[in-house]
Amino acid sequence: MTNQNQQHSSSQQTTPQHSTQRTLGIIGGMSWESTESYYRLINEGVKAKLGGLHSADLLIHSVDFGPINTLQETGDWEALGSLMVSSGKRLQAAGAQGIMIASNTMHKLFDDVQSATDLPLIHIADATIDAIKAQNLSKIALLGTQFTMTQDFYKQRLIDAGLQVLIPADDERAEVHRVIKEELCVGEFKDSSREYYIDVIKELTEQGAEGVILGCTEIGLLITQADSPIPVFDTTAIHAAAAVDFLLSDTGL
Repeated sequence: MTNQNQQHSSSQQTTPQHSTQRTLGIIGGMSWESTESYYRLINEGVKAKLGGLHSADLLIHSVDFGPINTLQETGDWEALGSLMVSSGKRLQAAGAQGIMIASNTMHKLFDDVQSATDLPLIHIADATIDAIKAQNLSKIALLGTQFTMTQDFYKQRLIDAGLQVLIPADDERAEVHRVIKEELCVGEFKDSSREYYIDVIKELTEQGAEGVILGCTEIGLLITQADSPIPVFDTTAIHAAAAVDFLLSDTGL
């Protein structure tokens, strides 16, 4: 009888199940408000695919955005590159099999992290280009920081993919940038700023924009599709969806 009970007890035990996901490292904290969105969206995406109690296999290095913002504004991209490379290496050492940078602006340093870690990196602009082309659009508005709206590391990548890119005028770019840095990145979401962004989008629509890229990971916290007369491409949501594909794919990027 004892043997039978032991045998029955053994049959009730379940074999430990190991995750079939890959491990993704996220360089976050730029700002933490948008990294929080990444964490929620990626976990929601994995749960939608796998069901039950499944969640995402993630490693997150959340950096201190204060000194990073100062380095951005003073143009010390060499120091910023060292910080991003250090973060990428820490994630690699912790077991990340791929990396994403949870910031549009910091993709200026994408190649630095890629070469230093030799891991697959999920580029936010490439994922966004795929989403735009899936809707057969060719003329796109771009909102983001001054760096993202004007510098080649981002804008030229869109152009090289065959897209015509429209950006706001100088004064409007300055205000779009200010709102990001002084409001959105510290968790302030003002109706007056939302209305300003809406007016900018409408003006770019009148110039022929067929869609608008929310090219800063915080803008999606302020602007939604309901605010725009043209399709909105929220880079945070798009990047998070690409992260889910990476986590659940056996073949890589």
